[in-house]
Amino acid sequence: MTALHTPPDRAEAARRAVSMIFLVNGAFFATWAVNIPGLRDALTLSEAQIGVALLAIGLGALISMPLTGGWTARHGSGPVTRVAVVACMLSLALPFLMPGYVGVVLALTVLGAANGSLDVAMNAQGVTVEQALKRPVLSRLHAYFSLGGVLGAGLGTLLVGRVPMLTHVLLVVGVTTLAGLLAGRLLLPDPPATDLPTTKRSDQREAEAQPSRRRAGISSAALLLGLLCFLGMLSEGANYDWAALYFRDVLGQAGGSAGVGYTAFVITMTLGRWFGDRARGRLGDEAIVRVGAAVTALGLGLALLAQGPAFAAFGFALSGLGLSNVVPVLYGAAGHALAGRGIAQVATIGYGGFLLGPPLIGFVAQHAGLRSALGVALAGAVLVALLGGGAFALVRQRAAAAQVQSPGSEGAAPSQNVP
Repeated sequence: MTALHTPPDRAEAARRAVSMIFLVNGAFFATWAVNIPGLRDALTLSEAQIGVALLAIGLGALISMPLTGGWTARHGSGPVTRVAVVACMLSLALPFLMPGYVGVVLALTVLGAANGSLDVAMNAQGVTVEQALKRPVLSRLHAYFSLGGVLGAGLGTLLVGRVPMLTHVLLVVGVTTLAGLLAGRLLLPDPPATDLPTTKRSDQREAEAQPSRRRAGISSAALLLGLLCFLGMLSEGANYDWAALYFRDVLGQAGGSAGVGYTAFVITMTLGRWFGDRARGRLGDEAIVRVGAAVTALGLGLALLAQGPAFAAFGFALSGLGLSNVVPVLYGAAGHALAGRGIAQVATIGYGGFLLGPPLIGFVAQHAGLRSALGVALAGAVLVALLGGGAFALVRQRAAAAQVQSPGSEGAAPSQNVP
């Protein structure tokens, strides 16, 4: 039985299972985020040291992601996801068990590698579930990741400052590991290569026969979309990793109250992703990206000007709503106009923003203060709003050229999605 011939009830069970895995991954990230201030205080770390620690997470992911692609191709996304989700959840405890800074950095490298593997594998399983159900589910899966962030942040708000930090972390590790183990049993096998659509098989043969074309470089459309994705992920990473510290250090909020801004951000991020497909159908991709980036800039501006937690939380909520669909829409635009090679290029450039952004903000905060450092994320959102028109103009040109070359193609992307 292949994933393309899976009974509907089996496919639906797999959808619920992979949704649970996205959910626990969101809770994993939120638990780390709300405990950054406590770990910083326990080891008396500076903002620059926190920045290096955050960089270690990204470096670990960069090491594991290419390897996981090979493992998934060899063993299937289901088995790799089952292993990766357990490894990822267990890795959350490592930095909180380390007695010193060097150990924390090494532990966060392992954590990043485990999470990078899970990121690749669970998204590949999501594609397999889409094929089995014959309908899109990936956007909703990413909403479950955000929902997990909401639950994790909410639990953190209740427990941080009230129970020992390690107790909180181990509680989350235990629950999420058990959930991952149970969900992993319901994942689907991947379809064999012979079940791929004819166009995909021909694309693969063409790529194998023409390796020089794969190395031909990057198009201007992919480069600009990648730049926008870089800036969007920079802003997203800044909210995820620095919101709690901003409330703690700049606004003077102690204990669980330090997680209020982060919680506001992930709640609106979740809602935006949950209803994002409906908004795209009404407004179009370009408007979603440009207006969303403008809303993000407005929200961050309000948060950075705020003197109290309520106004700042409202700003972070606006930032989450604006950012919720920026990166997913950019991925989709690259996939429709530039095919698989283009979306890989855009994703690679974009991940650099998630990797470099938070540490960059840490180094700026060390010298200019956290309020000024978060202005880097605000500037990134402004640039996305300003440059988005040019990027989507290039996307339309590429789509029009492809339509001229193959006017009868049934696989052409619907033009209304890129107005």
